[in-house]
This record gives sequence, C-alpha cells and structure tokens, in this order.
Amino acid sequence: MEDNRILELYWKRSETAITRTAEKYGRFCQTISYNILHNREDVEECVNDTWLNAWNSIPPHYPNRLSAYLGKITRNLSINRFKSYSAGKRGGGQAALALSELSDCVPAAGGVEEAVEEMFLVDAIEMFLYGLTEQKRHIFIQRYWYLTPVKEIARIYGMSESKITSTLFRLRRELKEHLEKEGIVL
Repeated sequence: MEDNRILELYWKRSETAITRTAEKYGRFCQTISYNILHNREDVEECVNDTWLNAWNSIPPHYPNRLSAYLGKITRNLSINRFKSYSAGKRGGGQAALALSELSDCVPAAGGVEEAVEEMFLVDAIEMFLYGLTEQKRHIFIQRYWYLTPVKEIARIYGMSESKITSTLFRLRRELKEHLEKEGIVL
C-alpha cells in the first residue's frame, strides 16, 4: 500500500492504518530497534510503541516520508530504552560505541541557544552528507543513524571490517573539519 493511502487511513482514524503500517514498515523498524537494543522483547515493545506514537501524532502531523518518520520514532524510543539500561548489561554496547565514536565531532549540549545551535548543526551535517559519495553517505548513516555494527556494514558492502573502520575514521575527521569550517564549536 502506498504511503499516502496509509496516511489517509490515519487521518480517517481507521485502525487499519496500524495494520498496514506494520505490514509495510515492521521489519524496517525492527531492524533499527534491534541494532540499538539487541533484545527481541525490547524490540517488539519499541516497535509497538512506534505504532502507538504514530497513531497519536498523525494527525496533526502529516509526514513527507512515512518511513523516515517511523524510523525516527523507533530510533528515539529505542535509544531512550537503551539509556534506561546499563550498556554493559544490554545492547551489546553498539549504541554506546557508535555514539562515543562521534563524541569528538559533535558539540556538547547545553545553554539557552541550544535549539538554534542544533538547527545550524543539523544543516551543517546535512551539507556534509550530501557532499559525500553515495556509498560513503550510506556507510555513515548505517553506522551513526541506524547504529549498525561495523561487521554488518562490511557484509552489506562486501568490504573488510578494517576498510569500514578506516572509512568511518576518515569520515569522522572530515565531519569535524567541516563543522569547524562552519563555525560550530566542538
């Protein structure tokens, strides 16, 4: 079913919207959540919470890309659940590891101007990503948005883990340089 038809079901408050959403985006959202949590029960709860959040937020929101909207909800729910657990006990440490890799590239939060600074940061990161080759952009997004383990990224792209690791290292360095050129304080 097309996304615009699914969104129409949400706007009509038809419970079929959730069924159609789960059919089309269930595996997508499960993958995002599993890459963060590595626990099937927690993944199932987060994905079910994604459908509830979508139901409660559409309307009034009308997302341009339903997949991105659902992916963001799933990711945020999963990260929040991950934060509530100790990284050593659950999740295999992938979320903490991937986020710590970016710690030198992203400024610390805080201050009254945080929202404005975040807008500039988002714009600068988008400019950086669109300046990359498609493959590098996908590798970066797989690692730092979907929190996919390096081993899995290597398998997806038919590369060695060391090649992916060195590519990510160079991309983080390039991102840091790009953000500094844009005047974003790290």
